[in-house]
Order: sequence, then C-alpha cells, then structure tokens
Amino acid sequence: MDQKSKIYMYHTMVKWTEQRKGIMSCAGKPEVQVATPPEFKGHEGIWSPEDLFVASANICLMTTFLAVAERAGLAFSAYESTAEGRLELVEGKFQFTAITIRPSITLKPGGDAAKAKELIEKAESNCLISNSMKAMVTLEPVIR
Repeated sequence: MDQKSKIYMYHTMVKWTEQRKGIMSCAGKPEVQVATPPEFKGHEGIWSPEDLFVASANICLMTTFLAVAERAGLAFSAYESTAEGRLELVEGKFQFTAITIRPSITLKPGGDAAKAKELIEKAESNCLISNSMKAMVTLEPVIR
C-alpha cells in the first residue's frame, strides 16, 4: 500500500518596529507585538520568543488532548494548564532544557479519571510541538 507523505507548511512574518520590538504576523490572523524579554535587555509586557516557545508546547498539548478526548468520548467540563520553561546556559549557549506542563482536567460527574490520565499522556506523546523540541517535556496532570 502506497502512503502519500503529509507535509504542511506554516508561514509567519516578523517586522522590526523600534528598539528591541517588532510585530509578528500571519495571513488571516491578528498581529502580535513581540520583543526581547526583560532579562535580555528587552521589554516588559510584550510576548517574547521564549514565551511563545513555552506557550507552543502548552497550546499543542491542549489541542492534541481536545482531539483525543473527543475521539474517546471523555466527559470533561474544564481544561486549563500552566507551563514553565527552563532556559539555561549550556556549553556557552542559552537553550531550553526542560518544559513542565501542568494540565488540570475537570471531569463531569461520573467521569473516568483513569481514562483522562491515559488520554492526556497519549496527547503528550503525540504533541507535534513537543516531539519537535530538543528540551525534555514533563507532564504533571491533575484530574478532578
């Protein structure tokens, strides 16, 4: 059986505006102001590449979980998560060495906690963003 490869392309643009700030854009989506973070002589209150890197893993886990939970018919009423990325100097270069994602899933009455735990773990192992990262991604779910 011949299987065609699936390839998807994503295009973004960044444009410098002033100081250490710019605008990130993508066709058909709202622009986002981006900047160097304060710890690297940047700006407070503006999304940085570091924020977006950690957020990408967090968002991907959520969207992958939503897909697997829907297919499995999991009865849940809420999902939220925090994520923390560890950026450190390794052999003279900064890199993310770990990201910890702490999802909290609230089940509907009679919901199956074991199934929810299995599905969030499946989502993490199938998250294309964390699968593409060099940093270790750790999952610490809370099921209610």
